[in-house]
Formats: sequence, C-alpha cells, structure tokens
Amino acid sequence: MTPVWLEPKPLILASQSQVRQALLANAGLSFETIPAAIDERAVQRNSGLTKGDEIAVCLAREKAREVSSRSPGRYVIGADQTLESDGHLFNKPAGRVGAAEHLRVLSGRTHTLHAGVAIVRDGRPLFENVSAAHMTMRDMSEEAIETYLNAAGDAANASVGAYQLEKLGVHLFSRIEGDHFTILGLPLLPLLAFLRGQGLLSL
Repeated sequence: MTPVWLEPKPLILASQSQVRQALLANAGLSFETIPAAIDERAVQRNSGLTKGDEIAVCLAREKAREVSSRSPGRYVIGADQTLESDGHLFNKPAGRVGAAEHLRVLSGRTHTLHAGVAIVRDGRPLFENVSAAHMTMRDMSEEAIETYLNAAGDAANASVGAYQLEKLGVHLFSRIEGDHFTILGLPLLPLLAFLRGQGLLSL
C-alpha cells in the first residue's frame, strides 16, 4: 500500500485517546503516541481563558508543545475537547454519581462540543483549529439514565459528557449538528488539509 504520510519519521499524537488514534490510523497516517505530561486543569486556570473554544485550542497547543520539547524535529499533534452548556464548562465526571449528574443537567438541552487541534514542531505552533458541534440530548428520566449507565459501564466516565457517541451514547440524542470528527474530538478534515498543504501527504 502506498504510504500516505511522506516524512521518514511518523507523526506524534500527544494523546492516549483510542478514538483519536483510530481516526489517524483509518486515515492511513503513520504515527506514534506519546502522552503529554501536563496538568490540564492547571493550564486552564493559568491561561485565564473562559470560553470553551479558546480553552480547547490552548490545551491542544500545550499538549503538543510539551511533547515537542522531548521530540526534536518531529511533527506533534495535540487535541482537546470541551463541553459547554448554558455558559457552564464541564469536566470529566467523577464516577457513576458524577456521570448521572452530568446527564441530568444535559437532559433535554442543547450543549456545544468544541474540538481543538494543534500541530507543533520544535516548540513552534504551526497550525491551530477549533470546530464546534451542537448536541441536543433527549429528555432522560431517572430510569433511562440508570439503564444507560448500567449498559455503558466505566465508559461513561471516560468522556466529558458521560457519553461516547460512537457507542451506546448515540441513544441519548434527538438531534446533532456538526462534523462527525469534531464530535469524536479531532477536527480531522482541517488537520489533513494543513498537512496536505505542507506537502506532507501523498493524497
């Protein structure tokens, strides 16, 4: 198979997300994973930013920058996602009780996911992008929430909204507006367009 990524050394993804890894792999990109060693909440606090889109880009950039400092000459991808509803930013739920509370708050409402991505090389940001998706959750009774959490198990605690759309989380929604890749946490089309524009891809 003709390689899509043209550089001799693979990309680096500064994320442990299995979903993001699958998106890059399915796009035929050669990459390795090196998790970023940053305190995301501390970075967010110190940035002084309050908007979900700005925070997503900031965290994506700082993740890529940290890994770049340990990976000279390499192209490093950082990504982050935020969830915002009625001006409130959500963090990943703390266990089942936290997940249930998230779902109660989001039930019957529309919230916004912001997905940020950045590419850094030798500490210098080369590319940044953020995109948004609007997610309308159906009205969820207490019984429906409990049924979902029983079915989803620990996966409900792995994402900020207590759901994974590519899995059982799809049952929670009545309407979705936005790019599929944004919802999964990596704005893939603008990322590929940048890499292509730099002559780094064969397609």
